[in-house]
Amino acid sequence: MPVNGEEPAPRPTIRDVAERAGVSKSLVSLVLRGSPKVSPARRALVDQAIADLGYRPNAAARTLREGSSRAIGVLLNDVRHPWFVDLLDGLISVLEAGGRHVVLSGGGRLDRRMDDSVLRGFLGLEADGFILAGTQANSPVIAEIASAVPTVTVGWRDIDLPRVDAVANDDLLGATLATRHLIELGHRRIAHISGRVSGTSNVVPKLRQQGYEDTMQACGLGEHIRVEWADFTEDGGYRATVRLLSSPEPPTAIFAVDDLTCVGARSAASEMNVDVPGRISLVGYDNTYLARLRSIWLTSVDSAGFDAGRLAARTLLARVADPARPAELHLLPPALEVRGSTAPPAS
Repeated sequence: MPVNGEEPAPRPTIRDVAERAGVSKSLVSLVLRGSPKVSPARRALVDQAIADLGYRPNAAARTLREGSSRAIGVLLNDVRHPWFVDLLDGLISVLEAGGRHVVLSGGGRLDRRMDDSVLRGFLGLEADGFILAGTQANSPVIAEIASAVPTVTVGWRDIDLPRVDAVANDDLLGATLATRHLIELGHRRIAHISGRVSGTSNVVPKLRQQGYEDTMQACGLGEHIRVEWADFTEDGGYRATVRLLSSPEPPTAIFAVDDLTCVGARSAASEMNVDVPGRISLVGYDNTYLARLRSIWLTSVDSAGFDAGRLAARTLLARVADPARPAELHLLPPALEVRGSTAPPAS
C-alpha cells in the first residue's frame, strides 16, 4: 500500500544483484546456493552487492524454479534439555554448509496433539526433509510424513517404517560403561535413577536401565539392584536422590539416566550434607555442558550429541538425494568421561 501517496520502492531482484556485482545471474544463483565452485573474490563481489541492495531471495519463487524449498524441518521434543543444544549445533553446522535452512520447532515437552499439529505443519511448509529428534510419542502422522518427505530420527530408534533412517547412541553399552566404572571402584550398593515421560515409548531410558541391571547381574550384584524414577529434570533427580539417601541402607553410588537428573542428585546430596564423592559417587549420561562445569565436574557417559547431529544431517541429505535407498540404523559408540564425582566408597 502506498505511504503518503508514494509507491514503495521495487524489491531488488537477482538481476539487480548481478548488474551491481558485474557478474552473471547464474553466478549469483551459485553464490546463493552456497556452491563451492565460486571463487572467493567473486563471492565477495556478490555478497557486497546483496548487502548494498538489501536483496532477499524470494523463497516461493525459488521453490517453483528449483522444485525445492531447501528447508529442513527439525522437531525437538524438549529444547530445554542440554543434550539438544549440542545436537542442534551439529545439525546446523552440516545443513547450513549445504545451503539448507533449518525450520525449528519445539518449545518445551510436546504432547501428542502438539506433535501431530507441528508435523502436519511441516508438510504445509513443503520442507525437503525432516529430522525428528528425541523420543517422541508414536503417531500415525509420523508415518504420513515419512511416506511423503525424507525423514531421519536422531536419539530415537524404535520406529519401524520403510526408508526412515535412525541415528542413536548405543545406550546399552553406555550404561554398561557407567555401571562397570562404579563396580571397579569398589561400589556394591549402586542405585539407578531412570526416567520416563508419559505418552512416549521411553526406549532410551529403558535401554540405559537394562544396561545397568544386566551389568549388576553379571557381576553378582543382582541383590543390590535398585531403581528410582524421575522425569529427566533437575527436580526429579533431586527428589529421587532424597528418597535413596533417606532409606535405611542408602547406596554408595548413583548412576543417573542423564546429566540434568544427576545435577539434581548432586543438589540433594549437598543439602543432606552427603559429600560427593566421599560418601556418594555420581555418574550422569550425555556429557553435556552441565557435566563440564567446574562447580559440578560430573563423571558422565559421552553420547556424542554434536556428532549425532552432524551424522543425522548427513544421513538426511543422502536420503533426500536417494529417497529409495534402504533404511539404516547408525549407532554411535559412547565413551566414559571420568571427572571428580566418582571415587572408591568410604571404608
